Amino acid sequence: MHNGPQKAISTIIRGGGRERHLYARSMERAAVNIHRTDSSYEMLVFAPGRIREHFKLEVRGGELLISYVPPEDFPRPDWVHREYSRGGFVRSFTLDESVDTGQIQAKYVDGVLQVSLPVIAGKETTSQAIPVS
Repeated sequence: MHNGPQKAISTIIRGGGRERHLYARSMERAAVNIHRTDSSYEMLVFAPGRIREHFKLEVRGGELLISYVPPEDFPRPDWVHREYSRGGFVRSFTLDESVDTGQIQAKYVDGVLQVSLPVIAGKETTSQAIPVS
């Protein structure tokens, strides 16, 4: 059982202008859930209707970037009603030193990009409760 907030992965919200707008749009297009196991963080990126080969994952410094760019000839129907998009998105997550970035794995199954972020034994992030007065 893991208590307290996990600090190893946090979503970056870039400030202002176009970056903020793109971030807001990407939130609508690729929702992310993250849970902790005994040995890893497991990230589920909900992205139905995408093509596996068009996902891109990379680690830059302490940041995990997940993006998707649809192919140029991707069909764009003249929708009568539309509640989700199969378009491109970019998500970024800050990683701390407890994540073994060299062992990150990803697979796309049934519309969900599953990303496994192994934790280095002994490097787990500690948390501290802060009382509210």
